[in-house]
Amino acid sequence: MTNMRALIGGSGAPRLVELPVPEAGPQQVRIKVAAAAVNPFDLAVAAGTLADYGVARPLDSYGIGFDVAGTVDQVGDGAAFQVGEEVVGLMARLELPVKAQAEYAVLDASAVARAPRGFTAVEAATIPLNSLTAWQALDRAGVGPGRTLLVTGAAGAVGGYLVELATLRGARVVAAAGAEDEELVRGLGAEWFVPRGDDLASAVRARVPGGVDAVVDAAVLGLAALDAVRDGGAFVALSAGVAPVGLRGIDVATVFFRADAAQLGEVVRLVEAGRVTLRVAGTYPLEKVADAHARLVAGGVRGRLVLVP
Repeated sequence: MTNMRALIGGSGAPRLVELPVPEAGPQQVRIKVAAAAVNPFDLAVAAGTLADYGVARPLDSYGIGFDVAGTVDQVGDGAAFQVGEEVVGLMARLELPVKAQAEYAVLDASAVARAPRGFTAVEAATIPLNSLTAWQALDRAGVGPGRTLLVTGAAGAVGGYLVELATLRGARVVAAAGAEDEELVRGLGAEWFVPRGDDLASAVRARVPGGVDAVVDAAVLGLAALDAVRDGGAFVALSAGVAPVGLRGIDVATVFFRADAAQLGEVVRLVEAGRVTLRVAGTYPLEKVADAHARLVAGGVRGRLVLVP
């Protein structure tokens, strides 16, 4: 096979094109893609609107997709994998001609971990970007035993990982989400719940006097979430250009995902142990990517939509 189908960014919509099958270089592996998750960031890449991320020109020929699950089918020199291994990986680089939403993808071996045993490729594809974003945000916020954490957007894909991983670290979690999601987020480990639409800071402080130690703002609430943090606490934003000013000595930071095979491997082990939940909201073939994007834009998706080549 010399050519393959792949999705690339365009002027407002993704395009399915035929491209040469990529070759694995040194310290890389080529994966025959079985599943690739759809994330909100994909919509911006598809539309070519990424000025907030330092990309001033349209992305009209770059690949789409960051999460991949599949089977290693080519191993470059020095890569510690075997042909036939089932793996997951994160394609964290933005400006690549081919990314995860394709029939084949080439990743650095340092961005790849074995897939969780006992789970489908569709389920496994929901792990990399969202779990690593959550893991790295919790690290930056200093979340550990006994700390209190507010997670906004707690029912979303990243929010769910934030709640579960923070709880596993011994933190006490306040989950902010829609009223209909209270049972869900409490099931993920949240100790307290605040319905969307309430006065967030007042509601959080009623549950945690003085304010929480930290917040990870997955719902992009900004100052409203910052006001729920104690003086000298921590605030982590997950989107460019939305972090509020660090009032009251609060340490404000923005965290973007990065590939980390060791962290990804730790999440895989937690998944296999039944301590982290994988949530698939639906599957689509590559050629139906527009339908997947439309469903994501419509909101209310719980878990991840996944494309299957």
